[in-house]
Amino acid sequence: MHITHSGEDSNLKRLLSFSVSALKSQCGEFDIYGNTETDNRAKELVFERARYAYNDAVEYFENNFLSEITSLGIDLIPSTTTTTTTTTSGG
Repeated sequence: MHITHSGEDSNLKRLLSFSVSALKSQCGEFDIYGNTETDNRAKELVFERARYAYNDAVEYFENNFLSEITSLGIDLIPSTTTTTTTTTSGG
């Protein structure tokens, strides 16, 4: 979005904020300011979604980026550890 003036800054910030919220809702938590590979992929999707929203085409974003959204969501699934406790009865 080659915007060279600051007249739309508040609108762009709003679109970016909405995009962060939408992707966190769909995929899970990420750090928009983080530098991990997963955070960078999430950030790229945020920018792409904001671009679609800016051009009044957000309804096409999910279909066009479905594989990237799905992949990010899988990578953001929290890993869980299972602890097994064994009890023995005496007697």
